[in-house]
Amino acid sequence: MQSKLDSLLESLTNITIGFTVATISNFIVLPMFGYDVTAGDSILIAIVFTIISLVRSYIIRRVFNKLKVFK
Repeated sequence: MQSKLDSLLESLTNITIGFTVATISNFIVLPMFGYDVTAGDSILIAIVFTIISLVRSYIIRRVFNKLKVFK
């Protein structure tokens, strides 16, 4: 069983890596589709998608917890 601190550290690591990958990906991929993207745009887009991902992940975790899928 994972401690609460370990869970927090895992979540923060996951968010940090995901945000970094999203920021870099936006800056590289969006211009390939004709969008002019500044570093600021890339960061803001990554923030929006990071929030969406956090909410999605939380909802799925709570549903699985409620259904006791892994217990």
